[in-house]
Order: sequence, then C-alpha cells, then structure tokens
Amino acid sequence: MANLQHARVLAAATEVIEELGYARMTVSLVIGRARVARGTFYELFANREDCFLAVLERAVERTAQLAAEAYAQETSWRKGMRAALESVLVSMEDEPGLAHACVVEALAGGPRVLRLRAATLRDLARVLDEGRNASAARRDPPAITGEGVAGGICSILHNRLCEETKKPLTDLLGPLMSMVALPYLGVRAADQELSKPAHGPARVRARKVSRGAEADVLRELTIRLTYRTARTLTAIAENPGASNRDIGSAAGIADQGQISKLLQRLARLDLIENTGLGQPSGASNAWWLTDRGKRLQRAAWAR
Repeated sequence: MANLQHARVLAAATEVIEELGYARMTVSLVIGRARVARGTFYELFANREDCFLAVLERAVERTAQLAAEAYAQETSWRKGMRAALESVLVSMEDEPGLAHACVVEALAGGPRVLRLRAATLRDLARVLDEGRNASAARRDPPAITGEGVAGGICSILHNRLCEETKKPLTDLLGPLMSMVALPYLGVRAADQELSKPAHGPARVRARKVSRGAEADVLRELTIRLTYRTARTLTAIAENPGASNRDIGSAAGIADQGQISKLLQRLARLDLIENTGLGQPSGASNAWWLTDRGKRLQRAAWAR
C-alpha cells in the first residue's frame, strides 16, 4: 500500500508541476490529485521540496535509462551519442512540462535539487568525454571539454524550453551533435552531424528495461509509459465503464481533446476497450482495461 500511495503522490505531483510549474505546486494540489490524506503525504515526504526532488530523481533515472538503451544499441561512440541524444529530445517533447521542471525550474530548487542537477551534468560529461577514446578520434582536447559540452547542451535546452514559440526540440539534434563531435572528431565529423536529419518521434522507440511481470507488456510498446498514461490506466481501473470526461477528471486531464487522443492511442495498443456506443450514436464511451492493460497498470505502480 505504501508503494502505491508513493507512486500516486509522485504521479500527482508530476502532473501539477507539468501544468502549473514548481513555484505554484502546493501540497494541497498534490494530495487532491492523488486522493490521499495530508498526513499520508507527510509520511512519504518531509515537505514540498522533498516531493519535487523525488519527481526529478525519477525523471532523471528514466531519461538516463532511455539514453543508455539507445546508446547500447549502436556500434560506436558517435552513433551511440546521437541515438541517446535523440531519445532524450523525443522524451522531452513527450513531456514538455516535466522537461521544463528538470531543466529550468530545478535551478530554483534547494541544495539537494542543485546537487542532483550537478551530478547529472557530471554523468553526462563523463559519457561525452569518452569521445577522446573513440576509434575515429582526431583530437585530445582539454580535460574540461566534456564538462563544457554538457553545460552548453543544458544551456541551449534551457533557452529553448523558455521560448514562447515552441519549436520541436528534435530540431536541435543536428546542431547539438555537431557540438559533441567537434572537439573529439574534428570539423568534418561535426559538419556531417549537422546535416543529418533526425528520425523523428514516430521512429524513436522509447524502450524500457523491464523484468518480471512488466516484461511481456512493456517489451513491444511503442509509446513511453508516462506518468499521465499510468494515471489514466489507473483511473479506468478504479472506474470501469467510465466515460472520456469521467476518466479525464479522475486522471487530472481537463482538456477533453487530450484525453480523447490518449484513450484512442491506448485502445490501438490493446490496453483498453470501449463497450459504449460512443458519439456516432449520441452516447458516451465506456472504457475498460483489457487483460494486457491490467498487467501494465499494475506494473506501472510497482516500478
């Protein structure tokens, strides 16, 4: 029960952060979304910032996992870095609010949040600096090169996420990879990376490391199992036969267009099924989890 409550509070906090930002996140909003008592929140987290840190830690862990999987599937440092970077950019496009919290709002966090940010940048710098050992390496740049490139990438993502006109983050893949390649592989490789097109979100499969009960459900999924998806599956599990509007309300998704698209996508993946007559007949949809959806919903909260 404690694990389930912890997962629900994290999911609710993530949604509040995505919609309103950390500055406007309150304990009242989080427990209202999670449908838990205030005392339960404080049994799990010391305060609001402690909860924010947990959200960031989980987001960093999952993003690193996606990047590591993408990297491991390639045959060279250069190809691996490009695949990993594209995977991260697609993930950030999938959850822009969470990406904004991790890259932008984390700067306003307390000491523990800033330490997490610094540790994440150090890890990125270490992976980047493996470029000096690549078989095609042409240069031996200064020791701080990885740190500098990591900081540059983070700064560019920060600026893009703060822009009012939202451009696709995947547009940055070529320029960022050019930055990565230049100090280690030289100008020619940097130019080549700059001109390569991105695969695009539709071709980037966000695979997850899975084990036990999750393996058979997650292995073939072509979507990333986001907090919002997990919350929607849980809303259906707790309200079988519910309509689009009721599910959206329970999952904290107010926009009916968004919930409709998400439900249609989950249905195509055979995770949910509609037993209602639907709009053509002037009636409501009635959504239920399939057996596959039930396994995924249980696995999502067990992570």
